[in-house]
Amino acid sequence: MQHFPIFLALSERSIVVSGGGEAALAKLRLLMKSEASITVHAEDPAAEIVRWSVEGRLNLVRRPLRPGDVRGATLFYAADEDSAEDARTAAIAKAEGALVNIVDNLADSEFITPAIVDRDPVTVAIGTEGAAPVLARAIKADLEARLPATLGPLARIGKAFRKMAEALPHGRARRDFWSDYYFDAGPRAIARGEDQVEPALDTLLARHLAQKAAPGHVAFVGAGPGDPELLTLKARKALDTADVVIHDRLISPEILELARREAVLVDVGKEAFGPSTPQDQINMAITRHAADGHQVVRLKSGDATLFGRLDEEIEACEAAGVSWHIVPGITSASAAVAGIGQSLTRRGRNASVRFLTGHDMQGYAEQDWADLAKPGAVAAVYMGKRAARFVQGRMLIHGADRATPVTFVENASRADQRVVASTLASMADDLTRADLSGPVLTFLGLAPRAMRTALADTSNALQKELA
Repeated sequence: MQHFPIFLALSERSIVVSGGGEAALAKLRLLMKSEASITVHAEDPAAEIVRWSVEGRLNLVRRPLRPGDVRGATLFYAADEDSAEDARTAAIAKAEGALVNIVDNLADSEFITPAIVDRDPVTVAIGTEGAAPVLARAIKADLEARLPATLGPLARIGKAFRKMAEALPHGRARRDFWSDYYFDAGPRAIARGEDQVEPALDTLLARHLAQKAAPGHVAFVGAGPGDPELLTLKARKALDTADVVIHDRLISPEILELARREAVLVDVGKEAFGPSTPQDQINMAITRHAADGHQVVRLKSGDATLFGRLDEEIEACEAAGVSWHIVPGITSASAAVAGIGQSLTRRGRNASVRFLTGHDMQGYAEQDWADLAKPGAVAAVYMGKRAARFVQGRMLIHGADRATPVTFVENASRADQRVVASTLASMADDLTRADLSGPVLTFLGLAPRAMRTALADTSNALQKELA
């Protein structure tokens, strides 16, 4: 993030603009929505600027900017549409302590002005680091259409009511009150007329004051394989309302970013054959936060019901008298198989698929190797990176074809996803050479679609030669 977004208080502060043409007009139409005192320096200002000056909305100085003109100003805009004059005035402004924006010159500007959706006092600022103004305008247009015009009056009335709402306890009680106001009671009241909003607020506050505090609750949420766009709507809703998020090591930073800023994030990561948070400590953290009345999200990679020790954590909740529910997620096998263009089952090839773990509490996990070694069998091995040579040996001992395709998928669904195609004969060595550092899912019996086609073509060519 090159430009850090902030909302700058401009009441009783000044802004200076140099320029009187189209560039200056565009900035002034936005700046005049603020409470700043605005001064424009222009020898030949546009008629609209002259009219604004006559109306008292800005101060117009009909000459070029001179040293001393920007002293005490908070912001300065160089909008003369002439690179030499913009450089001259910007140098004056910088020397006199103002933050400088040079219109259409991102490299030499100290700040940028975002696209703004104005529902005063609600303001949405959209920036693209100057890389895609067209995209910023498209997002602005979309938000303009989505946000009702009544949002501004609702926020203004709600702001005046904040002192009254302080009668509610901090935290969830207040958040629930304001959520009811902005998304239910407020819109219904303002539809009957703006004068109906304050009485609706009084009624709403009385109802919330009479309510008992909601008990703590745990949502076991599947976070999917890592791509935040693969989160379910229920998972997003749970993150939006969570007071505490207890998450695994494999949860991507992009998904954690979706939690409320006020939420407490607790990392209880586990790593095979490496540093791990003991399960008893995880159980205790979940139940303790819920017992304190918090809405807890236990965020698990992939799907919460698959290799996630879910039963142990549910049993801990039940023993502590804590309510819970499960939000399923997309497991990494589904994302990984999509990434290689295959399906987990195929008519005439396999009518079933196995989800296996590469290790369990005793070490490397034993499976029904004889069944897995049969032609056409397909299995997805989770946490199997360290177990690759063990799996390879067991499969070969039980008679599996050495040419059986094997595919490793690292960071399934993420931007840095990597796919390594191999065979049973060389899988362990190929995995070592690939040096995959992220979480890896192993497919036994599946090759990436492009390789599968290439192998089929090679097989057909050999058959023709032999014929």
